Amino acid sequence: MTFRLTGRLWVESADDRFMGIGRLELLRQIQQHGSISKAAQEMGMSYKRAWDLVSSLNAQAARPLVLTQTGGKRGGGTVVTPEGEALIAEFEALQARFQVFLAAEAARMF
Repeated sequence: MTFRLTGRLWVESADDRFMGIGRLELLRQIQQHGSISKAAQEMGMSYKRAWDLVSSLNAQAARPLVLTQTGGKRGGGTVVTPEGEALIAEFEALQARFQVFLAAEAARMF
């Protein structure tokens, strides 16, 4: 029988989850599409759920990670701020180190 070691990584405060793979993907999709609605649609997630996740991220961060602009003459839009981009990079690096850890532990155990 072949085994593998898996795991998921989250960053949490005492009150709420701050960052995980799903939120990372949402931020990436917002970067790509410039829209929470389009990002949610791409992920098969409701707009309300995506909006709640963005609100949670922004509320827990020292500075906003995502900024929205309501429609008008130029239309609306959403951008990931430089702080959000830094969080994406840091969490991706943390994920990579976590995968190395899992691989090393799997090699040691199996």
